[in-house]
Amino acid sequence: MTPHDGDIALNLIPGIGFARYTALLEYFGSAEEVFSASRSDLEQVPRLGRKLAEEIAAFNAAEALENELAAAGKGGVNIFTLSDPDYPAILRDLSDPPLCIYWRGHLPEDGLPLVAIVGSRRLSSYGARMTDAIASEAAAADFGVVSGLALGADTLAHEAAVKAGKPTFGVIGAGMMNFYPQENIELARRMIDSGGAVLSEFPLGFPIQRTNFPRRNRIVAALCRAVIVTEAGLKSGALITAKLAAELGREVFAVPGHADNAQAQGCHRLIKDGAGLIENFADVLEALGFGHAAEEPDLPGFGADELNFAAPPEEVAVMKVVRNRGEADLETLREATGFSTGELLSVLMTLELKSLVRRGPDQRYRPTRGQKGLAEQEDE
Repeated sequence: MTPHDGDIALNLIPGIGFARYTALLEYFGSAEEVFSASRSDLEQVPRLGRKLAEEIAAFNAAEALENELAAAGKGGVNIFTLSDPDYPAILRDLSDPPLCIYWRGHLPEDGLPLVAIVGSRRLSSYGARMTDAIASEAAAADFGVVSGLALGADTLAHEAAVKAGKPTFGVIGAGMMNFYPQENIELARRMIDSGGAVLSEFPLGFPIQRTNFPRRNRIVAALCRAVIVTEAGLKSGALITAKLAAELGREVFAVPGHADNAQAQGCHRLIKDGAGLIENFADVLEALGFGHAAEEPDLPGFGADELNFAAPPEEVAVMKVVRNRGEADLETLREATGFSTGELLSVLMTLELKSLVRRGPDQRYRPTRGQKGLAEQEDE
């Protein structure tokens, strides 16, 4: 039995996490020796206990491993284990790293920045709109979007990235043969087709349990540079993800909501506790040090006196509308340019990064200083 196979076999036994896995290997030297040990020998391992010792001694590791590997191969599922040199380093650094990572699809490429977008399963229309907008902007800025494939905010975040044709990664709280929620199976397939992946630390047939989700959330938090909570109540699991992210030294951001909306109280609590208040993904980029805003932008492409048509035509088209009108919302821009929402969000993100437009809390885009509307310039 190789160390790789031994890790998978140990992970198949409920009750063996990183602490007991470490204790077993330190005591016996290898997983193969663990499964050769008697119950009485197993009971000598610190903190293992009689019941778990009996389960390990009675466990048919060879048969269980053969069945698990056969099912994984049939389902196109890959498995990393702690014994593998290419196990993700960002997870290995956790205090309780997963013994195994089951994954199907395409793992993030080296250098791809990841951001987690999470929130309530029951979003208000405002929360849904903000989740879709921020996830779309993150994808347009070439960030990989990570979430938990749950209903509500997770689903909208993954959907936005898929619509943009960008990779998104879902960490689920059950084994892949017990995929939950069933409603998102088709979404998971589209995520994989878009260059993303579905991941789980649980064996293929592991059942859905309430205690699985906090464990899932620590992986979501660990994978990312930052966690964004778009809308959440005080008891939302999204706050667990945010807490874990903060403990791991990740940035935490929250979207403010209406003061009388119970589904916004979790975000407000996070902001009071020090999370960054954001209105759009440009705020996240600025906080993370990706680009910066300038008071008086002096960038090629759009002079204050005339439009430079050497700039990309889609940017010119959008900037013309914003400058001529002084401000414009997405619907106005769609009608004036004929671009789709996804195309517009990508262009507007670029313009925001160039400090040529700013989006206000009313979701209307306005030229920055030095990019006034043409009517204003004519009056001066």
